[in-house]
Amino acid sequence: MRSNRIPLYYIVTILYWFSIYTYVPLLSPYVSVLHGTLFMSGIIVGSYGFTQMLLRIPLGIWSDRIGRRKPFLICGIAIGTLSSVGLALTSTVGSVLLFRALAGVAAASWVVFTVLYASYHDRASAPKAMGVISFYTSIGQMVATTAGGIIAQHFNWHAAFWLGASGGVLAFALSFFIVDRPPQANAAKVRPAELLKVGNDRILLGVSALAVLAQIITFSTMFGFTPVAAVHLGANKADLSLLTLLSTLPNAIASLYSGGLFSRKLGERNVILLGFVITAMFSCVIPFVHYLPLLHVTQAFNGFGQGLCMPVLMGLAIHHVAPERRATAMGFYQAIYSLGMFGGPAMFGFIGQAFNLQSSFLVVGAISLMAAIATLYLTPANKVRPISEAG
Repeated sequence: MRSNRIPLYYIVTILYWFSIYTYVPLLSPYVSVLHGTLFMSGIIVGSYGFTQMLLRIPLGIWSDRIGRRKPFLICGIAIGTLSSVGLALTSTVGSVLLFRALAGVAAASWVVFTVLYASYHDRASAPKAMGVISFYTSIGQMVATTAGGIIAQHFNWHAAFWLGASGGVLAFALSFFIVDRPPQANAAKVRPAELLKVGNDRILLGVSALAVLAQIITFSTMFGFTPVAAVHLGANKADLSLLTLLSTLPNAIASLYSGGLFSRKLGERNVILLGFVITAMFSCVIPFVHYLPLLHVTQAFNGFGQGLCMPVLMGLAIHHVAPERRATAMGFYQAIYSLGMFGGPAMFGFIGQAFNLQSSFLVVGAISLMAAIATLYLTPANKVRPISEAG
């Protein structure tokens, strides 16, 4: 059964992310076309993380309590499709804010996606498994952002939204064939004391804090304002899709190997450290780039660095947690890192409007350097003992 469920899971994962990412590199420029400010662009980009921050812990707890995963996947895909349809049918700054926030509701179900996928593997394989599923996440985002930019260039802005909706419809249909994790009849219900225990776990809190910084970097640059910098250098919609392709492709490659080969060769802590150092260097370079091809180069390295960090951090978040508590732990982890998805773009937009866009990239570079230093203190150097199960 395991061999049969995995390929379908990859396809649904790709289409799930495709449905909410076809327009991401176009979002900030689109808000500008609608006469929104740079700060408003930051709020809209960040709203995606804000709704995730609110919902991911409750979804993880709810899923653990009922011992089911599949219903959350189906609902998440349906909401993501609705978000894209809403964007396609409206043309105001307020509606963009509403429906991008709704996309965050859809993305909140990723908590359950990752836990169900992890349940197909043994506990020791968690970091490698998270690297593989992150690879397919990056593939979905890469195809989406590339195709969305090309479609928008040949038709109009709204064509990218309709493209996302079509991917969501297909993902919704296929999701009914995913094999759920069977409910555990003897699993203890999640109690408040257990929630506190999971949420206070030192390793979980440490990697979650680093993930906040990683998401600030990603959603302030690759999925935030680097496309705005590209527009200032003369990029059109197709150029924006190429820009995102050249960052998401290295991100996908790094994700595939970060939790497996790279972690075995370098150690998990060193992989995360290397990722943050790379993003620090190439975020600081952006303000001094005045040619579009050079901006493409910086984003390729940035994407690779970001792809090194997140899969390993996600694997470490649940690698030592009992299976029946994994959705709860993943909910804590993803809700905490959603702070970066919300706060990063909002901060970036504020700094960019108050000073200039170049200053914001330097701040992101400084945050990346801080994250590299913090990695030495917040990640485990050795294997850790599992959190004890409720009893």
